[in-house]
Order: sequence, then structure tokens, then C-alpha cells
Amino acid sequence: MVESMGVSAEIYRKTRKTPDLLWNRWVCRPLAAPLVALVRNTPVTPNQITLAALGVATASAVMFAWCPGYWGLLAAALVFEFSYVLDCVDGMLARWRNTSSPVGHLLDFLMDELKAFQILAAVSCRLFLEQADVRYLLMGILGLVVLASGIAMTTFLRRPELASPSAPTERLPARPTWVRRAIGLAERLGKLLIHYPSYILLAALTGRIELYLYPYVIVNSLYALRALASIALRFGRFKNAHAAASVQTTAS
Repeated sequence: MVESMGVSAEIYRKTRKTPDLLWNRWVCRPLAAPLVALVRNTPVTPNQITLAALGVATASAVMFAWCPGYWGLLAAALVFEFSYVLDCVDGMLARWRNTSSPVGHLLDFLMDELKAFQILAAVSCRLFLEQADVRYLLMGILGLVVLASGIAMTTFLRRPELASPSAPTERLPARPTWVRRAIGLAERLGKLLIHYPSYILLAALTGRIELYLYPYVIVNSLYALRALASIALRFGRFKNAHAAASVQTTAS
């Protein structure tokens, strides 16, 4: 027992990420370390754990939609927390074995996207079934649209073709210090609200899962608008030559 705890502690120290969210550092990764110790010498791969985490999240989504009452809500949230613990296990196991790879990172990111879609849809269905209010379904549809749009635009902006030296880049005017600080504070708050593994549990403990739904949709709407603005600023500007040609055409 003592030896197992020592191994878990060593795994936690050697596989933690810096910087990391407080919820991960003090809750999820300490819970994940013993699981990593359990499978570290087995044929189980990090990718298999990533896929297992999606399966557990899918089960929690079904519970969110169909398990009524406060205890059903809380049980669904706890199952979802376990899926996130597994999501920590895969990365920690990969770092312990020194087998981290870009492909594994992409797979993990893909599974996170699918889990976000599932939970958002399940929560909106739960609220509709409990309160017979179609506005919750509409809120869920809006949330799925802005979440998918934000992910799609972010994926586009991260394409290697756009980061290549030949791609045109334009620097935007530097923002004043107070603006940067305000934006940084807003982004940190937004990350807290959309870090669903921690925030959704707090909402479930209060018995009001709508406290998760509304902020999550609002923050993702703002994120999608920001990504769209980045695309518009980068690709929607008139080039000087085009502007000059436009002036000449108008003058003639």
C-alpha cells in the first residue's frame, strides 16, 4: 500500500503539466496518478484510454438526459468527472512512458470536442424534459452551432498553410496596457466557465444545471465571434493595390 502510494506520488510529480489549471492540479491529476500506476506496466495504450474516456462521457450524457431528480443529476456529473480523470490519465501515461506524439494530442483534442457536443446537447434535453420549455432546446441548438463554429474557425486558423512563411501576415496596432489586462481577465474568467469538468459539477451540486448551460453558450458565442473577427481582419482587408485599382476605376 505504501509502495503503491509512493509510485503514484512519483507519477504525479513527473507527469504533471506546468502551467496547469488548479482543478487539474489538485483534483483530477491526483486521482489519475493511481490509475496510471495501475496500467503503466500493461499493454494498455494512452489512445485506448482516450477512447475509453469518450465512452464514459457518453454514458454520463445519457444520464444527464434521462436520470431525473437531483441525485440523477449529481450522479451524471460525477460520471462525467471520471471521464475527465481518464482524460488526464492518457496524457500522464504518455508522458510517463515518453510516448507523447502530435497524433495522440490531436486524438485527445478530437475526443474533447465530441464530449463537449454530447454534454451540451444532453443538458439542454434534460432541461427541456424537466421544465417543458422549448427555449432550452433552442439554447442547446444555438450552443452547438457556436461551439462547432468556434472549433471549425480555430482549426482553420491553426492550419500549417496559414502559419507558413509565405502566408501574408499583418500586425495589428498594439493595444493599451489596460485593454490587454481587461482582455486577459475576461479570458481567464471565460476559461473557468467553459472548463466544464469543474464548472458543471458546481452547477450540479446546486441542483441548477442551467447555471452551466447559459454561461457555456455565452462564452462560446463570444469565442466564436472573436475567431470570426480574426478571420475577417486577416482576410477581409483591401490590399493597397486593389484599393488603388478601385479608385482608378471609379475615377474613369
